[in-house]
Amino acid sequence: MSDVLAMGELLIDFTPAGAEDGRSLFMQNAGGAVANVAAALAGYGADTAFAGMVGSDAFGQYLKGVLKDKGVDVSGLRMTDEINTTLAFVHLFDNGERDFTFLRKPGADIMYSNKDIDAAAIEKAKIFHFGSLSLTDEPVRSATFEALSIAKNSGVVVSYDPNYRAPLWDSADAAKDMMLRGLEFADIVKISDNEIDLLFGGMPYEDAAKMLVDQGRKMVFVTLGSKGAVCACKDGVSTVAGYIAQAVDATGAGDCFTASVLYQYLQSQKRLDALCITDIKAFADFANAAASICVEKKGGIPAMPKLEDVLARQQIC
Repeated sequence: MSDVLAMGELLIDFTPAGAEDGRSLFMQNAGGAVANVAAALAGYGADTAFAGMVGSDAFGQYLKGVLKDKGVDVSGLRMTDEINTTLAFVHLFDNGERDFTFLRKPGADIMYSNKDIDAAAIEKAKIFHFGSLSLTDEPVRSATFEALSIAKNSGVVVSYDPNYRAPLWDSADAAKDMMLRGLEFADIVKISDNEIDLLFGGMPYEDAAKMLVDQGRKMVFVTLGSKGAVCACKDGVSTVAGYIAQAVDATGAGDCFTASVLYQYLQSQKRLDALCITDIKAFADFANAAASICVEKKGGIPAMPKLEDVLARQQIC
């Protein structure tokens, strides 16, 4: 039984690494939002598994090796000879924020299908985590909803990150439709401020978080970048301040936040319906501290912090 089974994209992030003779240099890093969550959780010591697809190419072999080295169970990782591993080129701005250019038309992560699903692994997990990048295309979209049905029917807690990457969708309306559909399955939601804006217009973040709880979500976290996060459960809504950081690359920060919340929830050993606002504020504070460390390094998986470093930052601040 795994603590968390994360299903979704595992890809290469090519991160800016300076220039030579006027030409940009890029560093190869393992990434993908869902894979970042799996790696961060494994780094904290959680029993973590990953399900998804990469190519049988050198990039795919590299990615499999990275997850294994991080302690993630990769028995659910499929490899294909037909489609290359998905690639993303990261473009960084001075404040550490970033934009992406994807080579994914198609990419191997899209080709994960119903026949690749290990139902028993889902049923035995404590938490099933997924993101909206698995909802952009078939066959992975149908596979994701099939996996979600298995999880819900088995009483597995479902965690969801409606992670919006505009270039991967045909339109904003298509993205909104699928991202909202994913929310219907979720017990735990980590959503960013810009995704609240996309899905719910100009609704205040506190109101959106409360609305999602009223609709059946058990824990909701709206990340606000350096400003921290809004968190909500049936017991109320609160805002938890962020930590000061010397940001160089925000890639993976939201995934680090998600992994940190899930880890804290597992450590609490509480039922979802027994959580109070004090609990989730503590989860958010730990996650804010972790994310503040993550943004101080480049890359997705390589930037995930160690548990002792997060605890130290909380004590210092």
